[in-house]
Amino acid sequence: MMGENGDEPLTPAGRLFLRPEMNQIIHCVIGLKNPIEIESMKSQIQNSIMLQHPRFTSLMVRDNRGVEHWRPTQIDIDRHVHIVEEGVGEEDESAINKYLADLSIDSSGLSMDKPLWEIHLLMVHKCVIFRIHHSLGDGISLMSMLLASCRKLNDPHALPTIAASSSKINTRSINFWNLFLTLWFCFIFSLQFILRGLWVRDRKSAITGGAGVELWPRKIATASFSLEHMKTVKRAVPNATINDVLFAVISSGISRYLDFRAPNGLRDGVQLTRLAMVNLRKQPGLQELSNLMRSNSGARWGNKFGMILLPIYYHRSNCSDPLEYLKRAKALIDRKKRSLEANFSYKIGDFVMSTVGPKYASFLNYRILCHTTFTISNVVGPQEEIMIGDNPITFLRANSSPLPHALILCMVSYAGRADMQVQVAKDIIPDPEFLAKCFEDALLDMKEQVIAKI
Repeated sequence: MMGENGDEPLTPAGRLFLRPEMNQIIHCVIGLKNPIEIESMKSQIQNSIMLQHPRFTSLMVRDNRGVEHWRPTQIDIDRHVHIVEEGVGEEDESAINKYLADLSIDSSGLSMDKPLWEIHLLMVHKCVIFRIHHSLGDGISLMSMLLASCRKLNDPHALPTIAASSSKINTRSINFWNLFLTLWFCFIFSLQFILRGLWVRDRKSAITGGAGVELWPRKIATASFSLEHMKTVKRAVPNATINDVLFAVISSGISRYLDFRAPNGLRDGVQLTRLAMVNLRKQPGLQELSNLMRSNSGARWGNKFGMILLPIYYHRSNCSDPLEYLKRAKALIDRKKRSLEANFSYKIGDFVMSTVGPKYASFLNYRILCHTTFTISNVVGPQEEIMIGDNPITFLRANSSPLPHALILCMVSYAGRADMQVQVAKDIIPDPEFLAKCFEDALLDMKEQVIAKI
């Protein structure tokens, strides 16, 4: 509903992300093949579909009751584009990750006297960083914004394509037993979710964060995976998905890392919990996402995701079959899909926001974060190489502002490769490069195991 100044109220999730405890800024990182032309880049931004959407041309204002609204304003591109001319004397990937780590703990955040986004151009490293407040939208919304402004490298007039979502569990028939299992898992996992918000917490380990850790200095490393390798591994277990493989790789990689950091510190089988962000939108392809971006109503734009708790279990890596991680991951995720836990978490968060307000909703979310060990999100990107303007894109990555977790993982797939940003509180996890290698080696070992069994 519009106010008399053309104001539009924020969504409940948008208000949540403006709370000091949950203040989140998304960083979308784009690597370019050719040097950046500043004026050309500014012109593309000015004429982009992004600036046709009211969220990106509005100020966040509060009325006399403290309720947040979007208010239309004029855009001054020069206030949103930050040009970084100097390099930092390191290779591109290390330099970009160092810049992102410093940016993630920038206490100034985004200025509230302009729309809540900005773009950093790292000239020496041919890299563009979109810095966008999470109240503007979720990962799927923002990916749609990016892809609607890009074109295929081998067909400059065609939009990119993305794979359709395959997250729904396939049930062959609806019968009493299936209904019973669904209701049972709904009850069990919903109860576990509520208990996490009250007092249940993970056992302390070498990667555990906690209250206040979001303020600690950060380091970032990148783990890179071949999607072909992930597809080879997923074929080893019937009906497995890329997401199953990803979670198996993370479980195995963390066990490897804990073997190195604390070889005698944990008993075999100890549970650590990851908080996974799950997209609740239908994702049939880019055309739907492009329409989402073009909608001026804002009805479908915003944040629509749920959270699920995914336990992993520490196992000594020298005595574990690598593919056992995949079998366990698939069994757990299939149960989670059946439980509708992500939908439950979304609905309960929306209910708390609507009834008691963002203060209590953010307190509940913050406690769940403090009681779990790490966060992971996964966004599907384009299947083929793309370009922005006439400049080919070499990689797509993403991460966000710190949380109370000492470990945050964000993966984006692009053109046959998946890059996962490994963000850590460096006083707790001082060697994220080694942790990233643990993840990469875990996938390679799984692939070798599959090939050996053929």
